Amino acid sequence: MALWTAGIKVILREVKLADKPPALFEASEKGTVPVLVSFDSPVLEESIDIMRWALAQNDPEGWLAGDDAELIERNDGPFKHHLDRYKYPSRYADEADGTDHRAEGLAILSDLNARLSDQAQLCGDTRTLADIALFPFIRQFANTDRAWFDGQDLPHLQRWLESHLASDLFKSVMPKFAPWKAGDEPVIFNG
Repeated sequence: MALWTAGIKVILREVKLADKPPALFEASEKGTVPVLVSFDSPVLEESIDIMRWALAQNDPEGWLAGDDAELIERNDGPFKHHLDRYKYPSRYADEADGTDHRAEGLAILSDLNARLSDQAQLCGDTRTLADIALFPFIRQFANTDRAWFDGQDLPHLQRWLESHLASDLFKSVMPKFAPWKAGDEPVIFNG
């Protein structure tokens, strides 16, 4: 979403995580996505780093004004920890069903709901980096059990989430792409 908003064209290589191509490991030893390989900067392997890089090139909506490092770190740290264990409890030996982590995640979301009680976005009335950085994780949390999520007392957060899901920006960046294989024609994203 940051690349799109910044107007930066990239060659997109969609990766199926169950069948990672060798080129992914050549670009990044971590073998995780996303990875941004650029001619004029180091390889970037974290979404937030890619977002900040893109917006440093061009920030037409002023998203960097909402680069709330503490809020983003709470999302990337504790919330992500609980999200992973709630969404995929079988991946963790000490997890039975993830409900304890769902409750911990809900506590963090309740704080965000309170923050949104008197403003449209997390850092004011316009979307910023914080909104776009947190949105995918909150979307994943909500979609793990959508009926349960929709039944929670989170009216401001639920409104915020729905506004991002319905946004032209989200719709623009969400087409499905076939997984990349060596020799495929380049797919230009944002072109």
